[in-house]
Order: sequence, then structure tokens, then C-alpha cells
Amino acid sequence: MKAIVYDGTLRIADMPKPVPASGEALIRVSMAGICSTDIEIMKGYLGFQGIIGHEFTGIIENTAGNVPEMSGKRVVGEINCGCGICGLCRMGLEKHCPRRTTLGILRRQGALAEYTTLPAANLHEIPGNLSDEQAVFTEPLAAAFEILEQVTITRDQRVLVLGDGKLGTLCALTLKLTGAQILLAGKHAEKLAVAARQGISALFMKDLPQDSTFDVVVEATGNPQGINIASQFTRPRGTIVLKSTVADNIPIDLAPIVINEITVVGSRCGPFKPALQALSDGSIDVKPLIAAVFPARDAEEAFRAAGKKESLKILIDFRRS
Repeated sequence: MKAIVYDGTLRIADMPKPVPASGEALIRVSMAGICSTDIEIMKGYLGFQGIIGHEFTGIIENTAGNVPEMSGKRVVGEINCGCGICGLCRMGLEKHCPRRTTLGILRRQGALAEYTTLPAANLHEIPGNLSDEQAVFTEPLAAAFEILEQVTITRDQRVLVLGDGKLGTLCALTLKLTGAQILLAGKHAEKLAVAARQGISALFMKDLPQDSTFDVVVEATGNPQGINIASQFTRPRGTIVLKSTVADNIPIDLAPIVINEITVVGSRCGPFKPALQALSDGSIDVKPLIAAVFPARDAEEAFRAAGKKESLKILIDFRRS
């Protein structure tokens, strides 16, 4: 099969078609998204090499082992695969399993390929009214919904989202559903305009009043200095939610976090069901975030486009040769 591989350089390679282990499904990939984490992997994040990519839609071709018949179903998939037997897995925290694999990120070949495999339990059927272009946003949108699993946000709160990229915009759209006052701050006029057209208050980061503070600050800048920036705008006893994954290590100024008694919450993968529901019922519209769709043969060009600061979501269509 054709696959997009990173092994020091990004390339399209012929790879063996994967064979699902017991309890897994073989999925023919239809659509895949390029994530900022994929870009960070190419900078050395987690040292991963192999088939990258973890945002996908696909059709189940077959399953292995004692699992329900699922062939022909159109699905998206949760990317973390726990051992199923450790204490964390038994608590429902498979994504924190010390022996976990993570699709295209940690010890598991990814989804930027003609075929991929995942445990059948990780898969969710795509509602019939969603296109693949919409459904491929399920995984990053679920990451935005994870904030609501971790932090209580009420209508009277002021929330600042730092970063106008794909994830920052999805976080702003998701948090807007709470009725809270949402402000998105970024550096790119066109990206901010996409959010503004969906009713999100948006402004350039440089125009944020230096004395303004917020109850909750979501850091989605992709900048190693993001937490230091976020702490400047968090009120005493407020909360910072960290969403960026970056390859670089940087010093963190802990003084304002300690002095202002700020709560810091790490946040990554999240629940698929509310993400699929929001996409299906139209409460979140992701179509304006799609910058371009490339055929799989143009994967290298697609990654160049995804690496541009002004770009939003780049998709790769594996149905097109």
C-alpha cells in the first residue's frame, strides 16, 4: 500500500498492508487530516518515525477476533490504545496507559496511508449526514471538547483562547457553546476572520490589553513560550488549559503561576461522541476551516501547505490516486 512515512525525511513509500490483531479492524482510509502534532513529529517530537497521521475517516474492510461484524461501516477512530488490564485502563484512562500505543505518534503506525488498523472498541460510526471532509475533524474537535470534561465553564466567565490555528479555533467554537464570553487572540488576519464569521470575538494578540485577565485561558499557540504568555492573562486563581504539543524544551517562569495561585491543566485527546454530535447537528461548522484538499500522491506538497503559518486545515484524500 501507499503510505506517508517520516523517517528523517517525509516521503511516499510502499509499505506492507497492515494485518489487524485480534480485536482490531482493518480500515481503508478515505480522508486524513494533517495536524500540528504531525509537523512537530517532523521536528523530533517523541522521536516517532514511521507512518504518521492520526486524523482520519475510513471504511472497515474486516475485523479479527471476537468482535461484532462491522464490515462496510464508515468510521473515525480514537487514537490511544491501552493494554486493557492495568489500573489506568480499568479506570477508563486508556490514553494514560503506560503501555499504550498512539496512532501515528507513539509505537503504532499511523493513518496517512491507504490502510490502517485500530481496536474495534476505538471506532465510532460516522452519521450519514456528515461528509468525510467534515468527519475528519472529529479527533481534533474531541480534543476541544476535552476541556469541558476537565474544567467547569459557566456563562458568566471570560475565556481567552490563545492561538488562531486549527485547534485554537475549534476550542473557541466549542467553548462558545457554553454561553461564556469567548475571545480568540492570534496573529493571522485571515484565520481570525474565519472565527469572526462564526460569531467568535477575535483580535490580534498584540492588541490584547496587557492588564486584561481572564477566568480561563486556553493555550493553543503551538509556541514553546505559550504557557508564559498565558500566565500573563490569567486572573489570580484562574485556570490555564495547555493544548500545545511542541518538540522544543523551554524554561517556564513559575513565579506568576505560584504567586497568583493559578491552576494549570494539561489537556489532549477527548470524547468522540459529543464531537460527532456537534458536527452532525450543525452546532459546530468546520467547513470554513478547510484550506485545501490534496490527493495522496501530492502529500509532500500538502505538508508544505500545512507548514505555512497562515494555513488552516489541510486534508489528504486517499480516494483520489
